[in-house]
Amino acid sequence: RLHVIVGDANMSEVATYLKLGTTAILLSMIEDNQLPEDLLLLNPVPAIRQISHDPTLRQSILLENDKRMTALEIQESLYQHAERYAKSYGLESVGQATGENILRRWREVIEGLKSDPLSVAHIVDWVAKKRIIDGLVTRHNLRDTDAKLKAVDLQYHDMRPEKCLALRAGLEILVSQQQALNSCATPPDSTRAYFRGKCLEKWPDDVVAANWDSVVFDIGSGPLKRIPMMEPLRGTKAMTEELFARCSTPSDLITALGDAVSSSSFKPSN
Repeated sequence: RLHVIVGDANMSEVATYLKLGTTAILLSMIEDNQLPEDLLLLNPVPAIRQISHDPTLRQSILLENDKRMTALEIQESLYQHAERYAKSYGLESVGQATGENILRRWREVIEGLKSDPLSVAHIVDWVAKKRIIDGLVTRHNLRDTDAKLKAVDLQYHDMRPEKCLALRAGLEILVSQQQALNSCATPPDSTRAYFRGKCLEKWPDDVVAANWDSVVFDIGSGPLKRIPMMEPLRGTKAMTEELFARCSTPSDLITALGDAVSSSSFKPSN
């Protein structure tokens, strides 16, 4: 697992889409030894702070090779490497069609920031937020240090619909509210989430724990039964729909999985 937390939470759906998509592509490039190390930052943490304080996009950052580049130049170089990688290796990590769309939207953001940042205010959170703050400053003749602006900065990310300024910023929507609500209770068919979700749907009272890597059952006698789910792409609907159809109880499931342990990642253990 790669766990990275940097700055405020994204409110833009497109920004989140690109954040996850570009990271997945770059991780695949690293695994295939196709990401050159000439873009490594000398001091990453101070560099993030420097970049975040510069809405002009002109702040240059020192790299390990003693060269200096702006964040936008680094993004453009990463994009160019990713584009070449896609042509030679494909984009299996995210799906070819999705990967091509990620690259297209990534390029759109880079070009927009280069020519006119306001052109991507519907995509990029900091631009959307800056537009709101600049508008307040102009309308009310506020100073940059005014406490009201700090409050607005936080309120942009407020998760309460009646308070959230991001909801009024004209951000592009990728997923409808109904799709989001459906996803809360309907797992995707193509990953182990389907197996975990079906276990919770069929036997909610018998599941004592469900995590990203396992489901634990209390079948009423003996020790708890833990079903590992270490492979993200095992446990899909195609692989387990028939299994759930013929299993009436958790015990049936444990028995069925035990019979297929040698060819399945779902090996039950006491």
